[in-house]
Amino acid sequence: MANKVMIVGTGNVGMSYGFALVQQRTSVNELVLVDINTEDAEGEAIDLRDTLAVSPSYLKIYAGSYADATDCDLIVITAGVPQKPGESRMDLLKKNAAIFKDMIGQIMASGFDGIFLIVSNPMDVLTYLTWRYSGLPPERVIGSGTVLDTARLRYRLSQRLHVHPKNIHAYQVGEHGDTEFALWSCASAGGQPVMDLISNDDRAEIEDYARKEAYTIIQKKGATYYGIGSCLASITNCIFDDENRILTVSNYDELSDTYNGFPAVVGRNGIVRRLGLKISPDEQIRLDGSIRTLQSAIKEVSE
Repeated sequence: MANKVMIVGTGNVGMSYGFALVQQRTSVNELVLVDINTEDAEGEAIDLRDTLAVSPSYLKIYAGSYADATDCDLIVITAGVPQKPGESRMDLLKKNAAIFKDMIGQIMASGFDGIFLIVSNPMDVLTYLTWRYSGLPPERVIGSGTVLDTARLRYRLSQRLHVHPKNIHAYQVGEHGDTEFALWSCASAGGQPVMDLISNDDRAEIEDYARKEAYTIIQKKGATYYGIGSCLASITNCIFDDENRILTVSNYDELSDTYNGFPAVVGRNGIVRRLGLKISPDEQIRLDGSIRTLQSAIKEVSE
């Protein structure tokens, strides 16, 4: 395998991801940058290449076009129009859905037969539409899901419990948005159930933090990108190294006909399987509500 990656969209998120890749050991061998602003893509490629003499990995980096998707193994899409003041979420979705339909059409026309990783918002719905537009098997269309939200949840729990985040197993699930929530019934730290270690009030505060931290960052600096860039690099390495790691990526749920963030095994061919976790009745109600939000958005944009 060439382990070739295309980044579509060379804004803050796309280039934080690109920078995260070159600043660690990665199995990626080739990185092509594509943006509607070709000058920006070329400038970013030059800037990234300047790191290679001192980076732990060496890969081929250049600006290109959708035609370069022919032999890509992974295409990561961060492009899309931002939400304007006074514009509804559905207005934004309809604009980005139109952009994605054209974009995915051009990519598939190149002969692309790899894996899509969608980051643009509203991410879960755009991941679903990418699956429909591309005609690829659902396991080869993935969204960034609640991977970053789960990282925030684990970090906050680590601060409260005074243990390393990697020793905490907890998941933020559902829509990547206001209806996401933590699966406390499955959360543990060193084999101990988190529900036995932290009060209900503290759990509610930690979950709220994980769900709303992006708003705080945006208010203070205008956008979030380092966290998601690092998460995308982690997902990429999980795919290329066939790690079969459990991640809360946005993956296809056949029962609801949606993509939503839920623990799934991720490997070289995309989604290996979605986990069948036993969650509490209250959590199932919350998950069903989050899924209904996604179904409503899919229905409206389809109409």
